[in-house]
Amino acid sequence: MKKLLLFVFLIISSAAMIAQESLNLSLEHDGLTRQYSAYIPSGYSADSPIPMVLNFHGFGSNAFEQLFYSGFNNVAENNNFIVVYPQGTTLDLGGGNTSTHFNVGGFTTGSTVDDIGFSAAIIDTMAAEFNINTDRVYSTGMSNGGYMSFLLACQLSEKIAAVASVTGSMSPSTYDNCDPQHPMPIMQIHGTNDATVPYEGDIWTRSIDDVMDYWVDFNNCNEEPVEIAVPDTNMDDGSTATRFVYENGDLGVTAEHYRIEDGGHTWPGTSILLPGLNTNLDFNASERIWEFFSQYDLNGPITTSTESVLVRSLKISPNPTQNFIQVEGDITSPTNYQVVSMMGIIQAEGVLQSSNQRIDLSNLPANMYFLKVGNQTYKVLKTR
Repeated sequence: MKKLLLFVFLIISSAAMIAQESLNLSLEHDGLTRQYSAYIPSGYSADSPIPMVLNFHGFGSNAFEQLFYSGFNNVAENNNFIVVYPQGTTLDLGGGNTSTHFNVGGFTTGSTVDDIGFSAAIIDTMAAEFNINTDRVYSTGMSNGGYMSFLLACQLSEKIAAVASVTGSMSPSTYDNCDPQHPMPIMQIHGTNDATVPYEGDIWTRSIDDVMDYWVDFNNCNEEPVEIAVPDTNMDDGSTATRFVYENGDLGVTAEHYRIEDGGHTWPGTSILLPGLNTNLDFNASERIWEFFSQYDLNGPITTSTESVLVRSLKISPNPTQNFIQVEGDITSPTNYQVVSMMGIIQAEGVLQSSNQRIDLSNLPANMYFLKVGNQTYKVLKTR
């Protein structure tokens, strides 16, 4: 990844005073001073526990670049959760070459850094300083950070409710020594033309099919997925996306895969477009990851299905709309929604987290749509 401009972080001594702030933090672990940064949304209150997401950078990158590249701060602000960006350590590659990394085996063989323990220490430290819902801690990351997320799913599952990998996979050592302690919701986002982490795998990395097969089998999901075409709203990005959902796992968890046809080693929906990599712009990976995470805690689904949720009358405005709708009403727990075309095709979906939430429809063509929320269905007219 090209070097990005670094964000200037504000350090505040008292956690009680923090609102919509980014912090540079550190802790001592295994004889090393480890660095990480955290974003605290403006809606944070010490009186109410909120979720936390670990967001790991890629090989050779850093926490600052991952912050900008993934755009996760905006998602955290809009949905009131804390996002933490761990900083990897330096790996000696030989010949005078070094690279930042997280120790996941495979291509990081030779590293002795305990990044599992570092991750656990971050969770414990943040939970001691902030009101974290420790049943709702999640992990995601880019490339090496995706590998790291799967490693935590395998070896720190008692603290991790769900994981999502973008352009990552599972190293052979992670795959061979995976021992989750509960059904693990997972999401894999990967391009078929990824030249850095090949979709078909290699001696140092398992294929994406292997990864999905492992988690489908471990979670006892349906072997045949529900296949959903992501609307090709951007014709100029050189790629298309298909979502595969493996349903009915133990405790109701799912395993999901966004396959980016002709996509490269990139984060879909990012505002930082690297040349020649066909970054998919038909969906925003960070938003979809949070929608996926927000369905689960350590005990499984928070909301098991849209049909089982009783939703009283909602106010949808503006309607007609050109760009977005605001959904207002009595929503007291995370509730799934779908935007469906007149032909019955799902155009957008996610989770409503609050009684006043915006749904972005700007990428949809002008037409009539149905918004399905719990037991309610509403007509929405999208204009130009």
